[in-house]
Amino acid sequence: MVDPLTKAALDYAQAHQRRFVDELIEFLRIPSVSTDSAYAGEMARAAAWLGNHLESLGATQVMVMPTAGHPIVLGEFQVDDSLPTVLVYGHYDVQPPDPLDLWNSPPFEPAISNGRLYARGASDDKGQLFMHLKALESWNEVAGRPPLNVKLILEGEEECGSAHLPGFIEDHAEALAADVVVISDTTLFAPGVPSITYGLRGMAYVEITLTGPNRDLHSGIYGGAIENPINALAALIAKMHDADHRITIDGFYDNVIPLTGKERTELAALPFDAAAWAIEVGVSAPKTEAGYSTLEGATARPTLDCNGIWGGYTGEGAKTVLPSQASAKISMRLVPDQAPKEIAGKLHAWLEKCKPAGMQLDFRVIHGAQGMLVGTESDAMEAAVQALGGVYGRRPHLTRIGGSIPVVADFKRILGLDSVLMGFGLDSDAIHSPNEHFGLDRFSEGISAIIRFMSLYAKLFGSSTSDRR
Repeated sequence: MVDPLTKAALDYAQAHQRRFVDELIEFLRIPSVSTDSAYAGEMARAAAWLGNHLESLGATQVMVMPTAGHPIVLGEFQVDDSLPTVLVYGHYDVQPPDPLDLWNSPPFEPAISNGRLYARGASDDKGQLFMHLKALESWNEVAGRPPLNVKLILEGEEECGSAHLPGFIEDHAEALAADVVVISDTTLFAPGVPSITYGLRGMAYVEITLTGPNRDLHSGIYGGAIENPINALAALIAKMHDADHRITIDGFYDNVIPLTGKERTELAALPFDAAAWAIEVGVSAPKTEAGYSTLEGATARPTLDCNGIWGGYTGEGAKTVLPSQASAKISMRLVPDQAPKEIAGKLHAWLEKCKPAGMQLDFRVIHGAQGMLVGTESDAMEAAVQALGGVYGRRPHLTRIGGSIPVVADFKRILGLDSVLMGFGLDSDAIHSPNEHFGLDRFSEGISAIIRFMSLYAKLFGSSTSDRR
């Protein structure tokens, strides 16, 4: 049962869902692609749109703050210093829409079909960010204020590495002080199967280039006598895993925290069909590190993958060339306690040791992110568990996911805050791909869960032994 004010806020949200969706569609029409400078004007327009919308909801201290990159939008609902403060994080930038010819409808002309809203950013992260704004509106309309203090930090560079966010948080640490961070940029485990993420993988991403001869060579004259950089690079990449799909880089696993028996039991209890999961993405069977389940491999173990490889002639027809160079991009998903810089350094040392004699290696670190485990025993986490349980009629699972959200580590390092990762996407939402979409049912459920969370956290705050600011 919920108290009368919470019920009133829930009823308001339900009654105004159509308008909420219309407003989200307006937001989604702005092509806020952060990684392409051609969209810089649209990024500024999206930030201004958000600032204006926050003001229309009654937020104070609304500011569209310039950075050396794209703006960061701030706002707050200050109710009472005796109440807890939630810092809501989201991002308004989106991935590039390419390839455009694979979309069933234009990516920035939102379309509704079969209960799903199709548009770039519908799930990642505009739709999920917008749930928080509509939950705040619902509280304001029925109670004149939310049941706790809320601050919002909405960035525009998440999809291109959040280069300016950590410095911004450091510079505005006092203004961003809170008791917990809430982020909706993750997924439910499956349709109708609620879950809250407590574990994220980190990332080390590098680009490597092998250079052999000082120019491209005729393969008939030099082939068989000169080492081919493409062949050598392909052999190196193949050598990065052994027959058990275990990574062979020296010291790669040194700081990996083993999965506990409890974690493995909880992961095994999730309704996951590995064979069906593989078929869904068009492969006959999953490939996992020996000794670990498919789900463990995809969420809680470190990985190494080649994301792209190139060199030589790739145009139409034939060109018998022995290339001077070959390059590849390598990503390593890391588990907590694996430091991105250290892991990148270990890969660099391994490549130097294993590359063919006489070849030059160029090694460039592109970016990295720290993996995180967040606390599961806090008042905020319990409030999230109860909130999702109230919406879905069942207690949510606590899960780890394979992706990265670097700002979670930044909030912990700079502000000392844990995050509650309460997302409502699905792996099938096609984020970063053509035909990205967000279920309107989950948009509604997310708003309801956030409304419940605010009320529950205000009541539970201070009831546990978790640290306080």
